[in-house]
Amino acid sequence: MMRMIFRLLMAIGLGKLINKGINHVSTGGKSNSEMTPAERAKAAKTRATVKRARQAARISRKFR
Repeated sequence: MMRMIFRLLMAIGLGKLINKGINHVSTGGKSNSEMTPAERAKAAKTRATVKRARQAARISRKFR
């Protein structure tokens, strides 16, 4: 039971850390107000690409 709870908490924590890292990399560490419009567009495009990659990974898991 403890192992199950530990795995659940680790999965939640890792998911949050991965999301935070992806957002940091896509924005270059800048807040939205510090970015130029071109940088904002690039960050949005990067997040959309990550979203598609996650969807593809989710779908591919169903075929295994």
